[in-house]
Amino acid sequence: MAPLALFAAGDKKIPVGLELYSVRTELAKDLTATVTAVAKMGYQVVEFFAPYYQWTEDYAKQVRKLMDDLGIRCNSTHNSGMQSFTDPGMQKAIDLNKILGTKFIVMSSAGRVNGIDGWKALGGTLTAATERFKAAGLRAGYHNHQDEFRLLEGKRPIEVLAANTPKEFMLQFDVGTCVEVGSDPVAWIKANPGRINSVHCKDWAPGTVADNKGYHVLFGEGVCPWPQIFDAAESAGGVEYYLIEQEGSRFPELETAQRCLDTWKKMRA
Repeated sequence: MAPLALFAAGDKKIPVGLELYSVRTELAKDLTATVTAVAKMGYQVVEFFAPYYQWTEDYAKQVRKLMDDLGIRCNSTHNSGMQSFTDPGMQKAIDLNKILGTKFIVMSSAGRVNGIDGWKALGGTLTAATERFKAAGLRAGYHNHQDEFRLLEGKRPIEVLAANTPKEFMLQFDVGTCVEVGSDPVAWIKANPGRINSVHCKDWAPGTVADNKGYHVLFGEGVCPWPQIFDAAESAGGVEYYLIEQEGSRFPELETAQRCLDTWKKMRA
């Protein structure tokens, strides 16, 4: 059976990865050891975040070789602000992502956006980036947080962004932040068929970090309706891969990643 067939939508074998922000302290100390440990746990995909942009092309080639040797992929990178989506910084993002073998260059945060008109303008910027990336065989995406799901001038910014970007633009869905502000994650997926190509499986529960609640619950311990989210993502959203993300927990970073993956496997059995 061809490898891609194993990951067909609707199949429980859609790959699961780790957003490496979850192990950021370990990653900063020793990237090779951390990525190796994550791969040996059984994660199939990793997502590098903003510091990767400072790499040289030679270092990116070393990281790619490491991933190839471990049998894992980097399907997307997180990029903070406009740097990777406008000139003169866009070409470096394209070059590094091509070396890493990614498919999506994702804006992880837009920074300050002023009003609904600001979100429309951001959509225009990301649409222009989409065209540049397409020529290089890459796609653009956006990763939401809480504010994108909060009403602003009577509209949710995430809806404005979706309406002002092309259909091939990925709406990478961070579940926990949507749930925290009271939005329906399943409804959002179903409203954007084919555009939820990756999902950040970050759980959330009411309470404080001091009580190991909020975003310090492990995946599966919060209030996010995961079975319904998976069903919607696979039947309508067009999900190609999932990413576990933890902002922290009551356990060390690597143990947290392992515990989350253990829960994932049980949940998806």
